[in-house]
Amino acid sequence: MSQVVTVSLKQDTDFRFAIHFSDNVPVLYGDEPPPLGKGEGPSPADLLAAAVGNCLSDSLLFALRKFKQAPEPIQTAVTATIDRNAENRLRVMNMTVKLTLGMLESSLSYLDRALAQFEEFCIVTQSVRQGIPVTVEVYDRSGKRLK
Repeated sequence: MSQVVTVSLKQDTDFRFAIHFSDNVPVLYGDEPPPLGKGEGPSPADLLAAAVGNCLSDSLLFALRKFKQAPEPIQTAVTATIDRNAENRLRVMNMTVKLTLGMLESSLSYLDRALAQFEEFCIVTQSVRQGIPVTVEVYDRSGKRLK
């Protein structure tokens, strides 16, 4: 079963665009940082990083809830490195995603199974990985690295 996602954009001023998702979602304004734009909204690279982080957060939550676990609140930080490629064009070269569970490792059952599979549920990350390396780290509330 295929699914279609449609997003429309309309130029507001210069590099600032109104991004329309669906009828129930408020309009989001994206903008390039200076010197092109005024930085009055997330840039396209920001939105890409947010999409990867959001999808991985959802996937980890889904994987843990399959085992009736409550890891909340999950916090996620995404670092996207933008640099010039061989053709001297700016590109997102890689991303690092750090997910932090709101619980200690010892309070979550089946954590190893969830950690082994959650990335496979992430539509966005698995698609982005076809062109951009994405590293994923998972920590518990105490800062202990789990993956």
